[in-house]
Amino acid sequence: MAAHSACDFGGGKAEKLALAKYRQRIWGGRVLNSQFTDEELRSQGRCPLTPEEIGLLLAALGFDNSTRLYLASHKVLCLKNFGFANFSKYIVSRRCIHCLIFQVYGGEARISTLRDQFPKMESKKSLASSEERVLIKGKASLLAAVDYYVGMHSDIFVSASPGNMHNALVGHRTFENLKTIRPNMPLLGQLFLNKNITWLEFRQAVVEGHQNRQGQLRLRKPKQSIYTYPAPDCMCQA
Repeated sequence: MAAHSACDFGGGKAEKLALAKYRQRIWGGRVLNSQFTDEELRSQGRCPLTPEEIGLLLAALGFDNSTRLYLASHKVLCLKNFGFANFSKYIVSRRCIHCLIFQVYGGEARISTLRDQFPKMESKKSLASSEERVLIKGKASLLAAVDYYVGMHSDIFVSASPGNMHNALVGHRTFENLKTIRPNMPLLGQLFLNKNITWLEFRQAVVEGHQNRQGQLRLRKPKQSIYTYPAPDCMCQA
Protein backbone atom coordinates (compact mmCIF):
# COMPACT_ATOMS: atom_id res chain seq x y z
CA MET A 1 0.00 0.00 0.00
CA ALA A 2 2.75 2.46 0.95
CA ALA A 3 4.85 1.67 -2.12
CA HIS A 4 1.89 1.54 -4.52
CA SER A 5 0.68 4.97 -3.41
CA ALA A 6 3.97 6.56 -4.63
CA CYS A 7 3.67 9.06 -1.76
CA ASP A 8 6.47 10.58 0.29
CA PHE A 9 6.12 9.60 3.96
CA GLY A 10 8.94 11.77 5.25
CA GLY A 11 11.57 9.05 5.53
CA GLY A 12 14.10 10.84 3.36
CA LYS A 13 16.15 9.49 0.46
CA ALA A 14 16.47 5.98 1.91
CA GLU A 15 12.69 5.60 2.11
CA LYS A 16 12.15 6.89 -1.44
CA LEU A 17 14.76 4.50 -2.86
CA ALA A 18 13.38 1.52 -0.94
CA LEU A 19 9.78 2.15 -2.03
CA ALA A 20 10.84 2.82 -5.64
CA LYS A 21 12.79 -0.45 -5.66
CA TYR A 22 9.74 -2.30 -4.36
CA ARG A 23 7.51 -0.72 -7.02
CA GLN A 24 9.97 -1.78 -9.70
CA ARG A 25 10.14 -5.36 -8.42
CA ILE A 26 6.40 -5.87 -7.95
CA TRP A 27 4.81 -3.71 -10.66
CA GLY A 28 7.72 -3.06 -13.00
CA GLY A 29 7.62 0.59 -11.98
CA ARG A 30 4.22 1.02 -13.65
CA VAL A 31 2.22 2.74 -10.92
CA LEU A 32 -0.41 5.32 -11.93
CA ASN A 33 0.36 7.66 -9.03
CA SER A 34 4.01 7.95 -10.06
CA GLN A 35 3.08 10.61 -12.61
CA PHE A 36 1.98 13.02 -9.85
CA THR A 37 4.02 15.06 -7.38
CA ASP A 38 3.67 14.34 -3.68
CA GLU A 39 1.73 17.58 -3.16
CA GLU A 40 -0.68 16.64 -5.94
CA LEU A 41 -1.19 13.18 -4.47
CA ARG A 42 -1.86 14.52 -0.98
CA SER A 43 -4.18 17.31 -2.09
CA GLN A 44 -6.19 14.72 -4.07
CA GLY A 45 -6.40 12.40 -1.07
CA ARG A 46 -4.40 9.62 -2.72
CA CYS A 47 -1.95 9.06 0.15
CA PRO A 48 -2.59 6.64 3.03
CA LEU A 49 -2.58 8.34 6.41
CA THR A 50 0.54 7.83 8.50
CA PRO A 51 0.27 6.79 12.17
CA GLU A 52 1.01 10.40 13.15
CA GLU A 53 -1.77 11.67 10.90
CA ILE A 54 -4.25 9.12 12.27
CA GLY A 55 -3.39 10.39 15.76
CA LEU A 56 -3.99 13.99 14.77
CA LEU A 57 -7.31 13.06 13.13
CA LEU A 58 -8.54 11.26 16.24
CA ALA A 59 -7.36 14.05 18.56
CA ALA A 60 -9.11 16.67 16.43
CA LEU A 61 -12.32 14.64 16.64
CA GLY A 62 -12.14 14.72 20.43
CA PHE A 63 -10.48 11.43 21.39
CA ASP A 64 -7.99 11.76 24.25
CA ASN A 65 -5.29 9.56 25.79
CA SER A 66 -7.86 7.51 27.70
CA THR A 67 -9.13 6.08 24.40
CA ARG A 68 -8.29 2.44 23.75
CA LEU A 69 -6.93 1.70 20.28
CA TYR A 70 -6.59 -1.67 18.59
CA LEU A 71 -4.06 -1.33 15.79
CA ALA A 72 -4.54 -3.72 12.90
CA SER A 73 -1.65 -3.78 10.47
CA HIS A 74 -0.43 -6.21 7.84
CA LYS A 75 3.03 -5.54 9.22
CA VAL A 76 2.20 -6.43 12.82
CA LEU A 77 3.23 -10.05 13.28
CA CYS A 78 1.67 -13.11 14.86
CA LEU A 79 -1.14 -14.36 17.13
CA LYS A 80 -2.90 -17.68 17.98
CA ASN A 81 -5.59 -20.13 16.91
CA PHE A 82 -9.08 -18.96 17.75
CA GLY A 83 -8.69 -18.72 21.50
CA PHE A 84 -10.25 -15.26 21.71
CA ALA A 85 -9.78 -14.88 25.48
CA ASN A 86 -7.54 -11.81 25.55
CA PHE A 87 -9.32 -10.20 22.63
CA SER A 88 -12.78 -10.66 24.13
CA LYS A 89 -11.62 -9.10 27.39
CA TYR A 90 -10.10 -6.23 25.47
CA ILE A 91 -13.05 -5.33 23.28
CA VAL A 92 -15.54 -5.51 26.17
CA SER A 93 -13.96 -2.28 27.43
CA ARG A 94 -16.02 0.44 25.79
CA ARG A 95 -14.65 3.39 23.86
CA CYS A 96 -12.47 1.09 21.82
CA ILE A 97 -11.37 2.24 18.36
CA HIS A 98 -10.25 -0.29 15.74
CA CYS A 99 -7.57 1.47 13.70
CA LEU A 100 -6.56 -0.18 10.41
CA ILE A 101 -3.12 0.83 9.09
CA PHE A 102 -2.04 -1.29 6.14
CA GLN A 103 1.74 -0.96 6.00
CA VAL A 104 4.00 1.21 8.09
CA TYR A 105 7.33 2.07 6.51
CA GLY A 106 9.86 2.48 9.31
CA GLY A 107 8.18 0.03 11.69
CA GLU A 108 7.93 0.72 15.41
CA ALA A 109 9.72 4.07 15.12
CA ARG A 110 6.76 5.41 13.13
CA ILE A 111 4.20 3.82 15.45
CA SER A 112 5.78 5.28 18.60
CA THR A 113 4.28 8.74 18.04
CA LEU A 114 0.77 7.28 17.90
CA ARG A 115 1.54 5.13 20.94
CA ASP A 116 2.72 8.17 22.91
CA GLN A 117 -0.52 9.96 22.05
CA PHE A 118 -2.72 6.94 22.81
CA PRO A 119 -0.84 4.84 25.40
CA LYS A 120 -3.72 2.35 25.66
CA MET A 121 -2.96 1.05 22.17
CA GLU A 122 -2.88 -2.69 21.58
CA SER A 123 -2.30 -5.04 18.66
CA LYS A 124 -2.36 -8.77 18.02
CA LYS A 125 1.24 -8.98 19.13
CA SER A 126 0.70 -7.23 22.46
CA LEU A 127 -2.50 -9.10 23.32
CA ALA A 128 -1.28 -12.60 22.45
CA SER A 129 1.06 -14.75 24.52
CA SER A 130 4.35 -16.00 23.10
CA GLU A 131 2.84 -19.49 22.78
CA GLU A 132 -0.11 -18.11 20.83
CA ARG A 133 2.14 -16.18 18.48
CA VAL A 134 4.10 -19.31 17.62
CA LEU A 135 0.92 -21.22 16.76
CA ILE A 136 -0.35 -18.67 14.27
CA LYS A 137 2.87 -17.30 12.81
CA GLY A 138 2.63 -16.99 9.04
CA LYS A 139 -1.12 -17.69 8.88
CA ALA A 140 -2.14 -14.49 7.11
CA SER A 141 -5.81 -15.36 6.65
CA LEU A 142 -6.26 -16.16 10.33
CA LEU A 143 -4.50 -12.96 11.34
CA ALA A 144 -6.81 -10.98 9.07
CA ALA A 145 -9.82 -12.79 10.55
CA VAL A 146 -8.81 -11.69 14.05
CA ASP A 147 -8.52 -8.08 12.89
CA TYR A 148 -11.95 -8.36 11.27
CA TYR A 149 -13.45 -9.84 14.44
CA VAL A 150 -12.11 -7.03 16.61
CA GLY A 151 -13.15 -4.48 14.00
CA MET A 152 -16.75 -5.67 14.13
CA HIS A 153 -16.84 -5.54 17.93
CA SER A 154 -15.18 -2.15 18.40
CA ASP A 155 -17.12 0.99 19.24
CA ILE A 156 -15.56 2.86 16.33
CA PHE A 157 -13.63 1.86 13.21
CA VAL A 158 -11.24 4.05 11.21
CA SER A 159 -8.87 3.11 8.41
CA ALA A 160 -5.72 4.82 7.16
CA SER A 161 -6.62 4.05 3.55
CA PRO A 162 -9.29 2.26 1.50
CA GLY A 163 -8.63 -1.39 0.73
CA ASN A 164 -10.36 -4.78 0.71
CA MET A 165 -10.41 -5.12 4.51
CA HIS A 166 -11.57 -1.52 4.89
CA ASN A 167 -14.33 -1.92 2.31
CA ALA A 168 -15.67 -5.14 3.82
CA LEU A 169 -15.65 -3.77 7.37
CA VAL A 170 -17.25 -0.47 6.39
CA GLY A 171 -20.09 -2.26 4.62
CA HIS A 172 -20.62 -4.77 7.42
CA ARG A 173 -20.56 -2.10 10.12
CA THR A 174 -22.95 0.06 8.09
CA PHE A 175 -25.36 -2.88 7.88
CA GLU A 176 -25.10 -3.29 11.67
CA ASN A 177 -25.51 0.48 12.25
CA LEU A 178 -22.09 0.84 13.92
CA LYS A 179 -20.07 4.06 14.03
CA THR A 180 -17.40 4.16 11.35
CA ILE A 181 -15.18 7.16 10.63
CA ARG A 182 -14.44 7.63 6.93
CA PRO A 183 -11.42 9.97 6.75
CA ASN A 184 -11.90 12.87 4.33
CA MET A 185 -8.64 12.17 2.54
CA PRO A 186 -8.51 15.22 0.20
CA LEU A 187 -9.32 17.57 3.09
CA LEU A 188 -6.76 15.99 5.40
CA GLY A 189 -4.13 16.01 2.67
CA GLN A 190 -4.59 19.74 2.14
CA LEU A 191 -4.57 20.44 5.89
CA PHE A 192 -1.36 18.50 6.43
CA LEU A 193 0.29 20.43 3.58
CA ASN A 194 -0.56 23.72 5.30
CA LYS A 195 2.45 24.40 7.54
CA ASN A 196 0.96 27.62 8.93
CA ILE A 197 -2.35 26.28 10.21
CA THR A 198 -3.01 26.51 13.96
CA TRP A 199 -4.33 23.61 16.02
CA LEU A 200 -7.67 25.36 16.55
CA GLU A 201 -8.05 25.95 12.80
CA PHE A 202 -7.05 22.36 12.06
CA ARG A 203 -9.48 20.94 14.61
CA GLN A 204 -12.39 23.05 13.37
CA ALA A 205 -11.73 22.07 9.76
CA VAL A 206 -11.52 18.37 10.67
CA VAL A 207 -14.73 18.43 12.72
CA GLU A 208 -16.66 20.25 9.99
CA GLY A 209 -15.22 17.99 7.30
CA HIS A 210 -16.27 14.81 9.09
CA GLN A 211 -19.77 15.69 10.27
CA ASN A 212 -21.29 13.40 7.65
CA ARG A 213 -18.51 10.80 7.60
CA GLN A 214 -19.10 8.92 10.87
CA GLY A 215 -21.32 6.02 9.93
CA GLN A 216 -24.24 7.77 8.27
CA LEU A 217 -26.00 5.61 5.70
CA ARG A 218 -24.91 6.16 2.10
CA LEU A 219 -26.87 4.77 -0.81
CA ARG A 220 -24.87 2.71 -3.29
CA LYS A 221 -24.18 4.37 -6.62
CA PRO A 222 -23.89 2.50 -9.94
CA LYS A 223 -20.71 0.36 -10.15
CA GLN A 224 -20.02 0.73 -6.41
CA SER A 225 -19.55 -2.48 -4.43
CA ILE A 226 -22.57 -3.81 -2.58
CA TYR A 227 -20.19 -5.04 0.12
CA THR A 228 -19.03 -1.49 0.88
CA TYR A 229 -22.41 0.19 0.33
CA PRO A 230 -25.12 -2.32 1.37
CA ALA A 231 -27.97 0.19 1.06
CA PRO A 232 -30.52 0.07 -0.40
CA ASP A 233 -30.01 -3.47 -1.78
CA CYS A 234 -29.46 -5.20 1.58
CA MET A 235 -31.84 -3.07 3.64
CA CYS A 236 -35.47 -3.76 4.43
CA GLN A 237 -37.78 -1.91 2.03
CA ALA A 238 -40.87 -2.15 4.27
